[in-house]
Amino acid sequence: MNIIGKVTVLPQLPPEIARLSELAYNLYWSWTPHAQSLYQELDSEIWERFQHNPVRTLLEVSQERLNSAAVDPTYLARYRQVMADFDAYMCQKDTWVSKNASSMQPVAYFSMEYAYHESLPIYSGGLGVLAGDHCKSASDLGLPFTAVGLLFHQGYFRQLFDKDGWQNEAYDELDLTTLPITVALNSAGEEVRLKVWIGDHDVQVRVWKLQVGRIQVLLLDTNLPENTEDDRKLTARLYGGNQELRVQQYVLLGVAGIRALRALNVPASVYHMNEGHAALMSLERMREYVAQGLDFKTALETAASSTLFTTHTPVAAGNDAFTFELMDRYIGRWPGVLNTTRDDLYALARHDQNWDGQVVPAFSMTVFALRMSRAANGVSELHGEVSRKMWNFLYEGANPEEVPIGHVTNGAHNLTFTSQPMRDLLSTVLPQGWTQRLEDEEMWKAVENLTETQLSDVQREMKRQMIAFVRGRMKEQLLRNGASAADVAHTDTLLDENALTIGFARRFATYKRATLLFRDKARLSKIVNNPERPVQFVFAGKAHPADNPGKALIQEIFRVSQEPEFRGKIVILENYDMNVARHLVQGVDIWLNNPRRPLEASGTSGMKASFNGSPNFSVLDGWWREGYDGDNGWSIGEEREYADLNVQDDADAYSLYSTLETQIVPRYYGGAAGEASWAHTVRDSIETVSPRFSMQRQVIDYVQQYYLPIAQRAARVSQDHSREARQIAEWKTWVRQQWPYTQISAQANMPTTAHPGQTVTVTANVNPAGINPEELNVEAVLMRGEHQTRVPLRHQQGNVYSGEVPLADSGLYSLGVRMIPEIDGLSHPLETGLIKWA
Repeated sequence: MNIIGKVTVLPQLPPEIARLSELAYNLYWSWTPHAQSLYQELDSEIWERFQHNPVRTLLEVSQERLNSAAVDPTYLARYRQVMADFDAYMCQKDTWVSKNASSMQPVAYFSMEYAYHESLPIYSGGLGVLAGDHCKSASDLGLPFTAVGLLFHQGYFRQLFDKDGWQNEAYDELDLTTLPITVALNSAGEEVRLKVWIGDHDVQVRVWKLQVGRIQVLLLDTNLPENTEDDRKLTARLYGGNQELRVQQYVLLGVAGIRALRALNVPASVYHMNEGHAALMSLERMREYVAQGLDFKTALETAASSTLFTTHTPVAAGNDAFTFELMDRYIGRWPGVLNTTRDDLYALARHDQNWDGQVVPAFSMTVFALRMSRAANGVSELHGEVSRKMWNFLYEGANPEEVPIGHVTNGAHNLTFTSQPMRDLLSTVLPQGWTQRLEDEEMWKAVENLTETQLSDVQREMKRQMIAFVRGRMKEQLLRNGASAADVAHTDTLLDENALTIGFARRFATYKRATLLFRDKARLSKIVNNPERPVQFVFAGKAHPADNPGKALIQEIFRVSQEPEFRGKIVILENYDMNVARHLVQGVDIWLNNPRRPLEASGTSGMKASFNGSPNFSVLDGWWREGYDGDNGWSIGEEREYADLNVQDDADAYSLYSTLETQIVPRYYGGAAGEASWAHTVRDSIETVSPRFSMQRQVIDYVQQYYLPIAQRAARVSQDHSREARQIAEWKTWVRQQWPYTQISAQANMPTTAHPGQTVTVTANVNPAGINPEELNVEAVLMRGEHQTRVPLRHQQGNVYSGEVPLADSGLYSLGVRMIPEIDGLSHPLETGLIKWA
């Protein structure tokens, strides 16, 4: 038929359950199983068919069923309890922020993807889950917080395996009217529309609002009739298309994202860029300041002073860089708008690339993000170290440990991923209100009071649910691919609830080494098929549509799972999403992770498994390097890097098999008591991981380490029409102009040998080239291995600096002298990136 319009007819909810509609539009339900059960009980088939979406469930369920629920005393009692809990949560005044950070200023958080729930598939993997969890805990803690992203109307792809195990992609058009989102309205009650210049024309943008507990999310959408077909596709798919599309999406996220905040009068004092995708927000923020009369460099300092950048990618290829010519097509107007030159603007992002054997100047989103922020962090301790080395070249002459990139180790939102039975069990030993104190390590010691029977009963219940889920999914897959009746029937025997079950689920990038387990299949077969102590594995994960090597890993696992000795004992599920993830982390006995160290920035899936009492078995990379304590799980391999990747893979595979055979399997099946028991490891896993790697701990770290100090400094820098920002900008311009003409030489009375406690006299002669000597930090740098000691040299008469450098301990030392330009008000001593060694 020729469709001339669409209308959504909302259900007529009986007054007794009328607030089901209100609750459906707040993702509070996404981490509240009791709230989800209210919709599931209305019609479980509809609930499953529409990806557990309460809005769609209410649209599809019959009026008769709604009426019957409204007179069911048991249902009404659960409904009233859920709504009472919801109201208490939404109206809570004594939040963590109110008690611990009352001066907290509003935060605007920008991310390319968000994973809140499987019914809103605008995420691909870990970055999205991290962003979604960050929002949930921002709500839990009471932060003044608004998130900004894109509303992809075809989402990320739905993964389908063919009969040979090759990944295929399907894209489903989302019906936005059936999602838990609403069109954003301005103060006059009118729909908000924005314009953003992309390429050679304006693109129209609609803004949608998503409520996540107490905080809101703004989602940008270009799928509008007034846009061209190409422009409508800007918000079609996440990480789809070519480089041109990515640049356009980054302009949209950054520029239109800032304009959405302004159009809705949403305050923001701190701007948090979650990965480099959002870096172009700085263009719009500088434009605002230039429009207020600031010059380009002052506008830059003012905008950067309130910006935090979180990098997630420890691999050079994962950091977007584009040719200057490509950027000209999409931001070519911006130098004029900002009253600057193309050279000056692009210099902020320049990172020369070796493409096809030629060195090409490129616009790096990560470099631009670093230069346009005054604070930056990696997402684990090791990733912070890797990032400082990776971007050391931006601070020529600095040692890696000095590079101003810190770290906040990732966490996960406990309540989203902890099963309801486990939450109920924890409530028997943890104090009332424990869900508001998830970061409290002392509180979690009460887990030691849980008995082995209590833990095993809950874990067995969740394992049964997971196995039923796996069998159902595998049956659907086989039926779709035309499998035989015998093969379909065989799904009823997949996995054994009495066998040790190990889960592995993540993005199938090659460095994550999903097939490391199969390096010695004969040895693996003995482990899997041990008649007294069997082991089984469940895999899941997506490869990027353009990543054929990643798809080949999936196919290899699929083929191994079909071999006689592994059939029914190794399973790989298709269409990995938050629903699959929850079933696996709640149902497996152990979580396996074996990336090639040090390429795992953080990883969070193993945290979620430990929340449910499933210990980790992982390479000491990312978060597990910090989380492993020798008792709460197991490590794979050594804490080192290898020059030869094959040697590394062999060593790690050997360690994996050995640990399974000699430690994990005997402990799981051994039936020992006390510290040698499986229950001890389970308790230790819950007790140590739950607080330290809760998203609440992570967000608190961001508040204390970044949000509060950034807001304080930004307010100072921007006051009096950005007076301090102007002074900093003018000083930097002068110093950079004079720096090539500065000189430094140094002398030291270094003995051949010395004793601990002796000192060395160091003298430096400086030609400041007109720079105020008080604005030069001249210092001796003493290196002992990788440990660095900095000793300031005092300014004497003329251009002479001197000082005594202590030799505190025995060892081999190296001594150098350098100068760095520095004034009060900088975010970091190396903010200028200028260092000159004698």
